[in-house]
Amino acid sequence: MIASSVSTWPTCALVPRQGLRGIPGPTHALLWTKKKRCCTRKAGPTITATLELKPPPYPLNALEPHMSQETLEYHWGKHHRGYVDNLNNQIVGTELDGMSLEDIIILSYNKGDILPAFNNAAQTWNHDFFWESMKPGGGGKPFGDLLQLIERDFGSFEGFVEELRSAASTQFGSGWAWLAYKANRLDVGNAVNPRPSDEDKKLVIVKSPNAVNPLVWDYSPLLTIDVWEHAYYLDFQNRRADYISIFLEKLVSWEAVSSRLEIAKARATQREEEEQRKRDEEEGKTSDNEAVEMYLDSESEDSEVE
Repeated sequence: MIASSVSTWPTCALVPRQGLRGIPGPTHALLWTKKKRCCTRKAGPTITATLELKPPPYPLNALEPHMSQETLEYHWGKHHRGYVDNLNNQIVGTELDGMSLEDIIILSYNKGDILPAFNNAAQTWNHDFFWESMKPGGGGKPFGDLLQLIERDFGSFEGFVEELRSAASTQFGSGWAWLAYKANRLDVGNAVNPRPSDEDKKLVIVKSPNAVNPLVWDYSPLLTIDVWEHAYYLDFQNRRADYISIFLEKLVSWEAVSSRLEIAKARATQREEEEQRKRDEEEGKTSDNEAVEMYLDSESEDSEVE
């Protein structure tokens, strides 16, 4: 089957951009115009949109009695599968085809002017992340660096739990509650801290509507609670608060959260090193230009003396 040459998407083009979450890479950005409701398809009959539905990292009955096999069959087997299938249909043959799921999310978020692929891409990623945030025999209390940061940024583990519980409970309608790692404390728009330290990096709790996730804010997600009603209705009906409590007390995988924190810290360090390298290059160019100007000025003075 050959992809159609016309879509309901805006016209788009690729330009180079910074890699995902500030890490240099081959990522490209899409420039979109809204004069036409179409998107150029890639030439040729090849179809490569093959994003796959990943299974949870445990059997579908492994979270019982806290989350039933029926909920997993319905939530993962139908809802999650639907997002993956719809996304593949949306991106096939377009400039998004072949990109990583994370890049599709960032590009289709389009700085808040959301493009058609965003919801299915973000929901695919969010659900992968959600399944991996749980484990059989989960709950309890975190440990190590994660616990230290939680106590530093929220006052205590109990304070953190209450803040996350509140975020998940008060997210109106469908959405998500997140624990994320923010690599820069400055809240000024487009601000970059030229001398970041460990104290600049903090944990934050945020909630997001519908499919939105912290990747679009340049945060590193560490943990999420799905508060779409289909995530808990079969087991808890409309008792969202009970579902949240069970998630935190019996299901959350602190090992997964700790592992994600280490990855986020490593990415932040890589970003800092890359930014420092760029500053050094710019300073080197400035020094070279100043040296050339001084040399030229010296030659001019010698000519005047002669």
